[in-house]
Amino acid sequence: MSRPPAPPQAGRDAPASMGRRRWVLLFVLGWAAQVAVRLWLASGQTMPVATPDESGYLFAARVLTGGPDADMSYGTVYRGGYPLLLAPVLWIAHDPVSVYRGALVVNALISALMMPLAYLMLRAFQVRRRWSYLFAHVTALLPGVLFFSEFALTDAVLPVAVVGWLLLVHTWLHAGRSPAGDTPRVALYGAGASLLVAFAYTSHTRGTILLGVHAVLLTAALVLRWRPWRGVAVQALVLAAAVGAGTLLNRSLLPHMYPSGDNDLGGNLVRRVTTQDGWAWMLSLGTGQIWYQAVATGGVAAIGLITVAFAAVRRGTPLRQRMLALGVLAIVAGIAFATSAALPDEYRIGNYVYGRYLACITPVLFMVGIAVLLRASRRTVALVAGSAAVLTLLAACVVQWYAGDRLTRYTFTSFDFPETSFLTWDWKSFELWHATVAGLALLGLAVAAVLLRRRGPALLAGLLAAVTLAMSVTATDRIAHPLVDAEIAHTDLRGIPGLRGTGSVAIDWNVPWTIRLSQYYWAWWSDGSVFNAQTTPAPRDADMVIMWWPKNVPAERSWPHGAPSGWKVVDSRRTVEGDWVAWTR
Repeated sequence: MSRPPAPPQAGRDAPASMGRRRWVLLFVLGWAAQVAVRLWLASGQTMPVATPDESGYLFAARVLTGGPDADMSYGTVYRGGYPLLLAPVLWIAHDPVSVYRGALVVNALISALMMPLAYLMLRAFQVRRRWSYLFAHVTALLPGVLFFSEFALTDAVLPVAVVGWLLLVHTWLHAGRSPAGDTPRVALYGAGASLLVAFAYTSHTRGTILLGVHAVLLTAALVLRWRPWRGVAVQALVLAAAVGAGTLLNRSLLPHMYPSGDNDLGGNLVRRVTTQDGWAWMLSLGTGQIWYQAVATGGVAAIGLITVAFAAVRRGTPLRQRMLALGVLAIVAGIAFATSAALPDEYRIGNYVYGRYLACITPVLFMVGIAVLLRASRRTVALVAGSAAVLTLLAACVVQWYAGDRLTRYTFTSFDFPETSFLTWDWKSFELWHATVAGLALLGLAVAAVLLRRRGPALLAGLLAAVTLAMSVTATDRIAHPLVDAEIAHTDLRGIPGLRGTGSVAIDWNVPWTIRLSQYYWAWWSDGSVFNAQTTPAPRDADMVIMWWPKNVPAERSWPHGAPSGWKVVDSRRTVEGDWVAWTR
């Protein structure tokens, strides 16, 4: 009697297992490649240059690990969520450069997670597996994801948090419903979404918008019975506990970093939403943020935004998907307009067109746009691409109408424009219409690529990957590296003998704040405080005092009314940012 044949399933298990192992290996190697790209681009960064943001997060991490204070009074309040991620670095590294480089390693490890998360989201949009993997890499190379990972900023991790939240909350809302309550796995999806929202809220005020959207989705899940009430109650408790802990954490930083108060961004917001001029400012600046994301992604994010808006209003959209689409729109509008309302007029072009604030949600819009380009009919692609072009042009008109000649008169800060500077090949000035035309030309090339159905996806991926990577490489070379070189030349205190033994540094308020915060950084182990040398004597317990240096005055006479006995000049610098003299006992 012959041996019976093996069951058919056994023959399929081995190939399936091999396929899973191959995909796991691809994801590990892909994530490692994304980490390597980030570390390579960040290799020249040794100090905070996005002042005061980077300094604020680094000093918050220092305070949270038991380090000395840094007086940043009358400045923006920097929250403690992102600095918590940097705490392990401060336990290991003890000099300023090592601390900063360690922070960038943390950024790279987290930011590179955009690749596997983007793959999952593209698969949820029913993009084919191999194209999902390819465009996940492209998404992870967006400058809003990649370039800002080179700095100690929440922008390095918020896009990952937002995409992760959207994936988790989508899975939680669409999981099977049981009267007995959520299964442990479903409960973990909901808890993970709530924790990511709480982290975003604890890290940046933009997280407040995400928190509001998440709370609405929890309420809808309860009222519409999408989830059992016990499951919703558990998620609400997780959210409340995590947000409460984050609030206490942020409040604990205030006396250590803002002993004299902050710059009252909340007051700005209230004034803007209660005046006619405030509404004009808020709506036009928010439109400028949307314009920037459309142009920076070659119109792909604009396609995504229009598609999400259509899904939100289309009659046949399932209710849960409609709520998620409305949630994404609320995040875009809330961040764009609320951040604009809170901004003071800083007399810089970046007030009117800015990319960083919406960068956390842009990958989502970009992936929606990619899914449309890959899956929609030619007629639909042409229609939605035309709509994206119209949206971009209208937004540019709003910016031109409101900002006018301020786009040429106000200060141009290259750090604010990594994508548009590449598109216009100009790192010295802002060109609204040149950037608009370049972005629309890139949109036209993207549409032309996908019309070639067989090779279209590969051509589109190659085009977008080349452009996005070139944006970050040129921004690193033309923006990041020169900023580091300039800040070191203007502020470096490492040549002062005995700097390591300095317990406290007091800096004259008249020294420009960009220099002041950088010098806090160089004296990493020292308590940093501020005083006004024109009206107030230097603190008696200070080990080093840095004075403003008037023109045509010797460094030895920079101390108003003469230096006390025992103090001597140990360094002095005249720079384009400001002039200062360092004194020690």
